[in-house]
Amino acid sequence: MAITSGNTQVRQAVILAGGQATRLRPYTDDRPKAMVPVAGKPILNWQLEWLADQGAENVVVSCGYRADVLDAHLAGHTYPLRIEVAVESEPLGRGGALRFAADRLPHPDEPWLALNGDVLTRFPLRQMLDRHVTAEAMATIALAQYRTSWGIATLDDSDRIVGFVQSPRLPYWINGGIYVLQPEVIPLLPVKGDHEDTTFPQLAVDKKLAAYKIDAYWRGVDTVKDVNEASVEVTELNW
Repeated sequence: MAITSGNTQVRQAVILAGGQATRLRPYTDDRPKAMVPVAGKPILNWQLEWLADQGAENVVVSCGYRADVLDAHLAGHTYPLRIEVAVESEPLGRGGALRFAADRLPHPDEPWLALNGDVLTRFPLRQMLDRHVTAEAMATIALAQYRTSWGIATLDDSDRIVGFVQSPRLPYWINGGIYVLQPEVIPLLPVKGDHEDTTFPQLAVDKKLAAYKIDAYWRGVDTVKDVNEASVEVTELNW
């Protein structure tokens, strides 16, 4: 099984799980960010379930900080996936980690997925692949609609406040941390550093960077507040 669009298939993915995530302490005192529990289950588990359900077959988990915890957790996994843990000997940055892990993908001549290890979402990956193929892109980024954490005041024509809207979605789109990538992108990734500073800006200039707007639940888990709120949300969604 694979994620397919026409004659194109994606059956492999990389999950970036190497960050220390100091803003998530004390959760991350003894585990990597991807192992922080949301609704009683590590973020990584939510991602692996989604990838397996969508048709992925192979996953490389790139990690560094407390890799021993992640490795031990995955040693007894029962997912219908072939999972390899790639341990960085030194911090490589997100772009470097992508390149490092991509070298371990079992199908080097095929497209691949990449996910940040702190993202919770559910949407049809086939639709994202359709967009990638139609756009003839080298990379496609899943974009999430920006939701502010602040309350927004509603004003009338005389600048009187008539109400407030708490944490509304705004008409802006942010990088959702999920990508479809062609194999040709791998040598364009930095050995060390961030792909968002180098690789993606160049692909944008070359008109080879496409966008897919997520029309479903998406949440980045960066703080203890995010953990608490996401735990309520995914429980209500009955994942």
